[in-house]
Amino acid sequence: MNLALLTPKIQQFITEHLHDDPTTLLLKHKEVDGIPFAEIIEQIQAKARCEKKLPTWFNAANSYFPNKLNIEQTSSEQTAKYKASLIKGTSLIDLTGGFGVDCYAFSKQFQEVTHCEISPELSKIVAHNYKVLEVSNIKTIATDGIEYLQNTPQTFDCIYIDPSRRNDVKGKVFLLEDCLPDVVTHQNLLFQHATTLLIKTAPLLDITNGLRSLKHVKEVHVVAVHNEVKELLWLLDKNASTNDVLIKTVNLKKETSETFDFDLSEEKELQSTYGLPKKYLYEPNAAILKAGAFLSIAKAFQLQKLHQHSHLYTSDSLIPFPGRRFEVQKILPYTKKIIKKELNLKKANITTRNFPESVAAIRKKLSISDGGIDFLFLTTVFTGKKVVIHCKKT
Repeated sequence: MNLALLTPKIQQFITEHLHDDPTTLLLKHKEVDGIPFAEIIEQIQAKARCEKKLPTWFNAANSYFPNKLNIEQTSSEQTAKYKASLIKGTSLIDLTGGFGVDCYAFSKQFQEVTHCEISPELSKIVAHNYKVLEVSNIKTIATDGIEYLQNTPQTFDCIYIDPSRRNDVKGKVFLLEDCLPDVVTHQNLLFQHATTLLIKTAPLLDITNGLRSLKHVKEVHVVAVHNEVKELLWLLDKNASTNDVLIKTVNLKKETSETFDFDLSEEKELQSTYGLPKKYLYEPNAAILKAGAFLSIAKAFQLQKLHQHSHLYTSDSLIPFPGRRFEVQKILPYTKKIIKKELNLKKANITTRNFPESVAAIRKKLSISDGGIDFLFLTTVFTGKKVVIHCKKT
C-alpha cells in the first residue's frame, strides 16, 4: 500500500483522468510526482469500477483501491445491504473479508464485526478505508479465517463466509466442494463457533446439490440485480431442519424490489395446469427462474403454464407479477413464410424458451435485428407445437 497515492496532487490526477483511456494514459506518462504510473493507473481503473457499484467508497475522500480484480469480485453495496438485512446481533465474523464491503454493511447490524483477510496488503487497505469511512466497530485481522477459528475459543452470533473457486478448478463451478474455504468439510467447526451461518456463493452453484451438502439450511436467497442473478445466500441455523427449506427470491431494482418466496418441499408436490397463450403472457424474473419456482409461481398467481419446460405463463386478465408482462398480439406457427407475411418485422426483441434454435439463428433466418417495441417469444406449447408469440410490453 503506497500512501503517496493519497497526496492531493495524485488524487486530483486520478479524479481528472477517471474516464480516460488507460492505454492512452500509459503512453503519455511513466510517472507522476515520482510515483510509477502503473500504480496510478491501477487506482484509476479500480476506482472507475466503483462509481456505480460502490458509491460510498467512490465518493469518500482518500479511499484506497486494490486491483480491479478485487473490485470485480466484491459484493455491490446494493447486495451487501440486502445480506445485512437478513441478520443482526452482537458479534459477527467474516472469514473471507475481501475488500470489506459486506462487513461495512454488517457493521450497521452488529455491535462488533471481525474482518479476516488472508492477504496482508488487502487487509491494510481495508483497515485504511474503514478509518476514512469513520467505522469504529470493525476489527481487521490479516489471517486465514478458518485457521483463526481453529485457534480461538471465541464464539459469535453469526459467521459469514464467501468461498471462492479453487485455484485448480477451471471453468464454471457448480459444487460447494469445488470452492475454498471448503464449508462442507468445515461445517462442524463453523457451528462450534456460531449458531447462525450465512454463506454466499456464485449464482451458478446448483441449489439442489448445495442442500445435499449443507446441514441445517433454513433459507436460500436467490439475489438478482436488475434481472441478473448475482449471488446465492445460504442461511443456516443450528436448530433448523433441512426438511423444510424456504426459498426466497429477490430482484433488486433502482427504486423497488420484486420478491417471491416458496417452500421447496411444496414445489415438489405441485401439479401444473397448462393452456395455450391467452391475452397476457408472463415471464418470471431471473431470480425466480434460478430458484426453480416453476409451479409455485403458477399457483400463487393462478396462471396457466404453456409447457412443462417453457416457464412462460398466461392469463386472460392482467395481474401484478414479479417479472415481465406482455400483451399478446398474435400467435403464429413457426414457419418463415407465415411469420414474414403476418408480422413483417425488421426489428424485434427475441426470446426463446424450450426451443431448439438459438436467437442468433432465428434472427438470421427471419432477417430481424435487435430492439424496438415488439417482442417475439419462440417456444413450445403443451401440445408439442412450436409457436411464435408476438407481444407488446404492458
